[in-house]
Amino acid sequence: MSECPLDFEKTKGLIPVIVQDFESKEILMQAYLNKEAWEESIRTSRGVYFSRSRQKLWRKGESSGNYQILKEVRIDCDNDSVLFVVEQIGGAACHTGHKSCYYRRWEDGILVETDKALFNPEEVYGPGH
Repeated sequence: MSECPLDFEKTKGLIPVIVQDFESKEILMQAYLNKEAWEESIRTSRGVYFSRSRQKLWRKGESSGNYQILKEVRIDCDNDSVLFVVEQIGGAACHTGHKSCYYRRWEDGILVETDKALFNPEEVYGPGH
């Protein structure tokens, strides 16, 4: 593997990654990469992230089957932000069962759900996931 171009020192170990659908160009989610997640993503051509809440690697789709195949990786000019352009397998990128994590719009002071869930998260992840 070639040398990592990302500046993990500048960002105290975690770099934000935006995930975009390869075909529709829709923004699916935002997550974080540590160096290990970056290396595994590049090695496997799959979306692998660092879960801040669980403090461990999060291999997208490991529980749900809704994994991501990397089609393109872009890095910003400061080497501290990444864009993964992916093929979203299984339809839903969001743990809530929605295609995108951005399924709500702020409208007149309230959140309005704009898209319906593709699956019930309790059926996939269990109660209280």
